[in-house]
Amino acid sequence: MSTFAEILLNGLSLGSVYALIALGFVVIFRATEVVNFAHASLLLAGGYITAVLHDDIGFWPALVAGIAGAALVGAAVEFVVIRRYRGSDHSVLAIVTIGVDILLTTELTRRIGTDVLTLGDPWGDAVVSVGPISLAQTRIAAFVTAALLITAFLLVFRYTSWGVAMRAAAESAETAALMGVRLGRVSLGAWAVAGGLAAVAALFLTVFPTPGLERATSLAALKAFPAAILGGLDSTTGALVGGLLVGVTESLATGYQSDLTFLGRGLGDLAPYLVMVAVLLIRPAGLFGTKELARV
Repeated sequence: MSTFAEILLNGLSLGSVYALIALGFVVIFRATEVVNFAHASLLLAGGYITAVLHDDIGFWPALVAGIAGAALVGAAVEFVVIRRYRGSDHSVLAIVTIGVDILLTTELTRRIGTDVLTLGDPWGDAVVSVGPISLAQTRIAAFVTAALLITAFLLVFRYTSWGVAMRAAAESAETAALMGVRLGRVSLGAWAVAGGLAAVAALFLTVFPTPGLERATSLAALKAFPAAILGGLDSTTGALVGGLLVGVTESLATGYQSDLTFLGRGLGDLAPYLVMVAVLLIRPAGLFGTKELARV
């Protein structure tokens, strides 16, 4: 029983980090109706900036710089690339984000090379033990940080003018524009917020028990993609639930891998996608996604 509880707590912690990444997907989709496949490169950019600067200016200033840097990269992508394609088909914009991701990821992986970079976090490999259950301090910090950030975002989304403008743009961009909503600012803010959230997620994906930031770190964003899809790409609540569901599923599949050898190795990497497909077969719009109605 203690083993199950430990795996479950680790899964919830990991899922909260996935929820931050999934929330970035949802924010951009609600603001622009674009599926942002460049999100992985934003995550890698934030982690890289933090890793490079922490020795010179300390961990906390480096983390702030990483968050700000990733937000600026996201805003720059929107301003320089995405805005020029406004009005184009959404599938075209999705393909454009793939091109942006290839460009940014290639440059960042060139800079990282074969190194594994540490981010200088203050938790190290410390572990908290409660009875037979042991949990890394980094996992606890990840869960608490993600909970605070998601709560803050939901409050901003609900009660600020920017949140109201985003919700209006998500309902009907044309009507929102006619009512005075500046869609360019909404889109720019969404990309910046998504970049900042990705940078925080990069921190907790590269601290103990993982070795650090490496070239493959950006692939973690692909694990969060099923969370956004199964939760519903236009639902902030869905991003939270989807992230937790994916994290727990991956953790359970990995933790009980020895009992599931007949299914082959690496089941933990595959499990989130299996859950996504299973949910989409029942609810094509995701658990909390908006169903589209059409006359036939």
